[in-house]
Amino acid sequence: MLGLVSAKTTPNATPQHVSFPQNDNCIHKNGYETPSPLLKRTPSPSFAKPKIKPPNKTLQELRTHESSLDNPDLGPFLLKLAIDTVASGDNQDKALDYAARASISFEKSSGPGLDLAMSLQVEAAIYCSMGRLEDAIPVLERSIEALDHKNGSDHAVAKFSGFMQLGDTYSMLGRVDRSISSYESGLKIQTETLGDLDPSVTETCRYLAEAYVQAMQFDEAEKLCQRSLEIHRVHNAPASLEEAGDRRLMALIYEAKGDYESALEHLVLASMVMIAAGQENEVAAIDVSIGNIYVSLCRFDEAIFSYQKALTVFKSIRGDDHCTIASVYIRLADVYCKTGKLRESKSYCENALRILSKPVPGIATEEIASGLTEISAIYQALNEHEEALKLLDMAMKLLKDTPGQHSMIAGIEAHMGVMFYKVGRYGEARSSFKNAVAKLRASGKTRSVFFGIVLNQMGLASAQLYRIDEAAQLFQEAREILEQECGSCHLDTIGVYSNLAATYDAMGRVEDATVILEYILKLREEKLGTANPEVADEKERLAMLLKEAGRARIRKGNSLVNLLDSSS
Repeated sequence: MLGLVSAKTTPNATPQHVSFPQNDNCIHKNGYETPSPLLKRTPSPSFAKPKIKPPNKTLQELRTHESSLDNPDLGPFLLKLAIDTVASGDNQDKALDYAARASISFEKSSGPGLDLAMSLQVEAAIYCSMGRLEDAIPVLERSIEALDHKNGSDHAVAKFSGFMQLGDTYSMLGRVDRSISSYESGLKIQTETLGDLDPSVTETCRYLAEAYVQAMQFDEAEKLCQRSLEIHRVHNAPASLEEAGDRRLMALIYEAKGDYESALEHLVLASMVMIAAGQENEVAAIDVSIGNIYVSLCRFDEAIFSYQKALTVFKSIRGDDHCTIASVYIRLADVYCKTGKLRESKSYCENALRILSKPVPGIATEEIASGLTEISAIYQALNEHEEALKLLDMAMKLLKDTPGQHSMIAGIEAHMGVMFYKVGRYGEARSSFKNAVAKLRASGKTRSVFFGIVLNQMGLASAQLYRIDEAAQLFQEAREILEQECGSCHLDTIGVYSNLAATYDAMGRVEDATVILEYILKLREEKLGTANPEVADEKERLAMLLKEAGRARIRKGNSLVNLLDSSS
């Protein structure tokens, strides 16, 4: 069965652009601390907003005319009341009422324009702070429609802000494709207004690149990050902190693409900048990322050294019971598991679980769930499947009522499906994969490699339950996605080809199966050579099908289990 990689976490986004005071405690994953869709988000970039001046009248004077919302003085006053109410921590419903009435007043008194757009964006931000994300979407769309960015810089600023706030809201709902579309529209307006090389464009490029990373569109993310680095070269001194942040993002992208040497190069350069700036915490975070790269390069001793360096710094800064310490323990557990030191691996897992079971206040729920998922994968490697499934179930329950976490829950369900499949619980495996597929479809992530792999996994589970037609449909869809995202010669794609051929043969479509196997054999010979054992296996399978195709069709069907590609 194709190897399944757990999905990354989705953002713990907060309402953006029209921001109010809030707590910002968070832990950093993969040693990367700039705002990222893989981590907790910070507000999207924006240029300075135009301010609305409140009228020089008392509330009592305005209330005498409140029956007529076309009073031009009423909108600004209500909007100021809304913002002050939120900032003071008073009743959110009251703040929302003020903002909604302000929007109505602006629409009646002055019609579409800057004042109405600003009021609608405040109203949407309040909706988001109350968790009513779906209600915020049409309000933000109205704010964007009320503006024409060609009417001057103030309109351009507000429309840019509206698009970025809309993208943030879609991101919180897990609709990554619409989130990216909104961010792209914002970037287009910003560059048309300020120019391609304006320094503020770098922040928006980075933000959009992070969204592409979340969507696993790494080529697009790389282009935007490279663009940001080029702007830094024009405006900033060499080795600036801003450039270091972009290099860390570039390292994350290269790591995801499997270019570990390039990722390591960017991380070392970023680390040198942070050391020179005396940023100990940032250096430790980068050391964790460097350790991750060393693990991917199988340089395990160097990985352990990097993790231990980071652990020492984090303990001195944050104490022994912070979730950041747990995340480093998990990485050490993984390294020791890979090197066969199982006792040490399990000990670090237990230390991490001790911290995650009693997290310090302010730690995001999805960070805890992500840690439980990673520990589960280690227990799975230690063949403690029941304990692994227990941890995944705990992670699912933590995320159940958290908005915008569909993608992360889908990743956990897919992971559970793999484990159920491995222990022969095919019905439960199929159910888990089905739930994961439904969530990924709902969040718009249907063109990613991960989605193709999950479809293939579900197809294998369906095949084991003799749901042959369903398995064929799943393998066909997986093939289309992986051909587009990975290419026809990628090993994952070839594995799906082989599974589809086996399914066709089980359905009696021997000719279709033969065509696919001949194609697979050609690809394997080109990539592996004619003497490779996998090529010999494909030749044997093809010879068996050709022999059957040349005889009478009255025959006993082959077992689908024997036909499924063993290497996948």
